[in-house]
Amino acid sequence: MADTLAPATGLWLTGSGVEGEWMGNWVVIAEYYSDIYRTEFIHRGLETKDQALRALRAAAHTYVPSKNIVEKRRRVYRFAGQEAYLVVIKGKLSEWECTLRIAELVSDSIDPAVAERVQLNDGAAEVADMPQDRIPPSY
Repeated sequence: MADTLAPATGLWLTGSGVEGEWMGNWVVIAEYYSDIYRTEFIHRGLETKDQALRALRAAAHTYVPSKNIVEKRRRVYRFAGQEAYLVVIKGKLSEWECTLRIAELVSDSIDPAVAERVQLNDGAAEVADMPQDRIPPSY
């Protein structure tokens, strides 16, 4: 399938509908509870933080859950001081909530201080104050 432009975001989509799968370091995710806590990737492979923020803002108004819900009303709340939104969708019979946010692949960050924190030091991991992104030694 040919690549197409998503007019709402100004971003390229691959034929699968998932943006730029694994090409960049930024993603847009939805987090919600549906019998268990779930994280769903909405956009993958975004090259820059600005591109991820544009996709996040568009998703706040267009994202629909995989559940069958007939949307009657949508409310979007911004978390103060964060790059995240709470989306509340009121359906005919139920209400559904999710948090939309962006995330960066830490080990590939262009910020040397962030990437350095996840590096191993003499074969032993440093005290982890941030998430670790690595392949376990026994793999």
